[in-house]
Amino acid sequence: MLDLLATAYPWVKAMHVVSVIAWMAGLFYLPRLYVYHAEQVQAELTQAEDMFCTMERRLLRAIMNPAMISTWIFGLLLVATPGIVDWSMVWPWAKAASVLAMSWFHMWLAARRKDFAAGRNVRSGRTYRMMNEVPTLLMLIIVFAVIVKF
Repeated sequence: MLDLLATAYPWVKAMHVVSVIAWMAGLFYLPRLYVYHAEQVQAELTQAEDMFCTMERRLLRAIMNPAMISTWIFGLLLVATPGIVDWSMVWPWAKAASVLAMSWFHMWLAARRKDFAAGRNVRSGRTYRMMNEVPTLLMLIIVFAVIVKF
């Protein structure tokens, strides 16, 4: 099994990177949709609200959820590949903590989508603008941890 992981390493790494890109695109875009949705609801345009709910649901279910799952699967395969991760260093722990935080943020966004769909959103566009910075900060930690290997 370990020989197979070592042989497949470049392919697994490529699939991990593709999955991360798709996941990050959704993590950047969904909070922006929430900003517009929260501000549109204040204007009470129900047709626009239905459109936002549809866009948010499709983005989360068709792109973000599969991308997060594949990111985790390929990432765990990379971790299981012999000689790739030195757990005595700080970087894998920083990356792991950041990926867990990114996953929590994903779940937080999914809960907010349910709030919007049920007409229970209580957060402002400003809140979603601020939360839109979370994936950027986590991405910076992850990229610098993996590339610099501090």
